[in-house]
Amino acid sequence: MKYCSNCATSITFGFLEGEHIQRYHCTNCSMIHYQNPKIIVACLPIFEGKVMLCRRGIEPQLGFWNIPGGFMENRESVEDGALREMLEETGCEGTIVRLHSVFTVLPVDQVHNCFLVEMKNFNYTLTPESTEIKLFAEHEIPWREVAFVSNTFALKRYFEDKKTGTHKTHVGRYPLLSSLNFHN
Repeated sequence: MKYCSNCATSITFGFLEGEHIQRYHCTNCSMIHYQNPKIIVACLPIFEGKVMLCRRGIEPQLGFWNIPGGFMENRESVEDGALREMLEETGCEGTIVRLHSVFTVLPVDQVHNCFLVEMKNFNYTLTPESTEIKLFAEHEIPWREVAFVSNTFALKRYFEDKKTGTHKTHVGRYPLLSSLNFHN
């Protein structure tokens, strides 16, 4: 970021009075240019007791399996965004049961919101984003080919809940708290 979006003056990066971290700001008009995490919305689609996974047709993680999801758009709710992503990537529709997990990926400033979704049917459509779509029982999931740590987290928590009969909203992060160094 080089110029203020308010007055087009060159901006500065540094500490401001009352702020706990450095921020981009304009010394001309005093505009603070906040940088916030990106919100990812996803569905964990369930049909007849199995989870639907999609083989990625795009980078990152081309060829790996994932749950349908992507970046939330402006002027949409997290629920609408998750269902939109599922429809765009698979042609499938469903009904949100509940928020299943919230997972923070600290190195890339993302917050993943994953909803448990009951699918209406399994009439899917392959898309450029999803080159293969399948239903998996837990023992059938190709765990070493799951695209993202947030997907693995959501899937493992789903199967744990299924075994215990619980219905929790799970919160996780990468890297794990124990691997963070707060003394930089």
